[in-house]
Amino acid sequence: MAKSQYTAQQIQVLEGLEPVRKRPGMYIGSTDVRGLHHLIYEIVDNSIDEAMAGHGSQITVTLNDDGSVSVEDNGRGIPVDMHPVAKRPALEVVLTTLHAGGKFGGEGSGYKVSGGLHGVGGSVVNALSVTMRAEVFRDGFSYVQEYKRGKPTMDMRKQGKTEKTGTLITFTPDDEIFDTTEFDLDLILTRLRQQAYLTRGITISVIDARKKRSEAEQQFPRLYRFHFEGGISAYVHHLNESKEVIGQPIWFEKDTPDGFVEVALQYTQSFQEHVASFANNIHTVEGGHHLTGFKAALTRTINAYARNFGLLKEKDENLTADDVREGLTAVISVRLKEPQFEGQTKGKLGNAEMKTAVETVVNEKLSQYLEENPSEAKNIIAKCLLAARARMAARAARDSVIRKGALDGMTLPGKLADCSNKDPSQCEIYIVEGDSAGGSAKQGRNREFQAILPLRGKILNVEQARLDKMLANNEIKALIIAMGMGIGETKEIAKLRYHRIVIMTDADVDGAHIRTLLLTLFYRYFQELVEGGYIYIAQPPLYKVQKDREIRYAFNDEEKDAVLKEWGVQEVEMQEPTEELPAEESQAEEEAEDGKAKKGKKEEAKKPRRVNIQRYKGLGEMNPNQLWDTTMNPETRMMLRVTMDDAEKADAVFTTLMGAEVAPRRKFITTHAKAVKNLDI
Repeated sequence: MAKSQYTAQQIQVLEGLEPVRKRPGMYIGSTDVRGLHHLIYEIVDNSIDEAMAGHGSQITVTLNDDGSVSVEDNGRGIPVDMHPVAKRPALEVVLTTLHAGGKFGGEGSGYKVSGGLHGVGGSVVNALSVTMRAEVFRDGFSYVQEYKRGKPTMDMRKQGKTEKTGTLITFTPDDEIFDTTEFDLDLILTRLRQQAYLTRGITISVIDARKKRSEAEQQFPRLYRFHFEGGISAYVHHLNESKEVIGQPIWFEKDTPDGFVEVALQYTQSFQEHVASFANNIHTVEGGHHLTGFKAALTRTINAYARNFGLLKEKDENLTADDVREGLTAVISVRLKEPQFEGQTKGKLGNAEMKTAVETVVNEKLSQYLEENPSEAKNIIAKCLLAARARMAARAARDSVIRKGALDGMTLPGKLADCSNKDPSQCEIYIVEGDSAGGSAKQGRNREFQAILPLRGKILNVEQARLDKMLANNEIKALIIAMGMGIGETKEIAKLRYHRIVIMTDADVDGAHIRTLLLTLFYRYFQELVEGGYIYIAQPPLYKVQKDREIRYAFNDEEKDAVLKEWGVQEVEMQEPTEELPAEESQAEEEAEDGKAKKGKKEEAKKPRRVNIQRYKGLGEMNPNQLWDTTMNPETRMMLRVTMDDAEKADAVFTTLMGAEVAPRRKFITTHAKAVKNLDI
């Protein structure tokens, strides 16, 4: 075997923006829908940096009909004078060179704080676009330069006079880079609305100028304008629109030597917390030191107040972090000169000094607020004390479930038909509706890696119940024991017994309701499973279409109609569900039919072709073989994986649909009623 040589010839040097095109995921996270929309956010972030620096108040994002996107602001405009080192206009340097920009800190930098990719954002978008056009308005003139895949196609040119100031960037994403170049208006609106909340007083407009829009997007107006004088206080109010709240949002801010800290919070009567953290307007989805500081200060301040005013007795234990965050909605926003993010897409803030800064501000300002508003403070403490009592009751209930699970470890819940394989990565559990479907599933499954857990009736709506009440529900208790990972403080995902948890319910209203109840349970108490991609929804067929001996399965009306069209069918006979014949009787019937078919072949050929269509109302109507072939066989089945791209939107949907407040749910139903198809009642 010849040895390969490793010399200087094997060392690649990527010039200019080539590294970005070579490894785009390093700069924007991915090349899927998220990465595509990240391009817009990077350009918008640059405009927001201008606003945070006190220059500019208007940002307009336009989705153009040719697939391009335009972002315009009324800031100072990117500098256009000659760069002293590069000997090229600063505009060209900023948009064609990595790590070139005015956001690297220092006394002479152009920005005190920034959320862009440290000068990388504009050049990365340029590199990943087929074309980009930059127009700058400053010093009484407009300037323009165009690019193709990151390289200038013309020198920067001075155009006519103008009184405007700012920058207009228009780019077309490169279809050679991205899986799709179709923008999602809803995603864009969600992100830009959030940015408008975080930058108090700024106005962000979104214009959809595309002629072709998806069916879902046709419900949206073509012009949106976001402007919130209340800032993150208004943001908290927005997040709690569908919840029963305790008092008004609490808001405070303070500039510290380590950075600017702004916090808004409000308690609700719900049982879930929703805390969002931001650093320089970047959503730190994985938290960081600023979030850690907030949580520590909140627990300490609430306990100190409760002790000082006798709401917690000497014999009482301190409230835990979970107690003081039950029902809490909060937004923490910090701005600092030198943010240290973990990962290029900034999922977590790594600046340790921000923990102390946020802790200090929250301790001071929240203590002051509670002392100045004793009535509201008592309501908040009462909520926390109720959560503590429920926690103790839940601990007893949880311990009971864990003990039962340990005792029954050798013999799991009686109705669970477990699989023989003990490797969780190879195993899957089907949660099915009722004993009828459970019977078919148990007979049709592959016993080596497929487990079946039938549910009797509908489980509890956990959106309106605390953990102690939830654990009293036998169906939920059986599911928790079957999964094996525990719940609450003792939850360990490493102990999960199945890496595919499949919800398999009937295609009717009751089935949809049970599926929603299960999704609520997983989202609220096992969010790690949703985020990790462990939850699936089975897709059983809606129709069995049969002509002679040929059988096709259709999952919706469109597929059924396509089969009928392919067969050139003139007459259709709808068949009611019937019990399957035993194998020997079925074979005898088939042989008899064969004889008839041969005998009357000529006569049959002259008749119009007929098919039988069976519409499955429930899984129990399918025999085990049919259920295996269509829904459970890994080689032929179709399943949906449950994902969560937007935690804020997911929280709002579950609160609206499953929460105690009726008015938001009624509004949701009336708004979306016309979009419902194939509703079985």
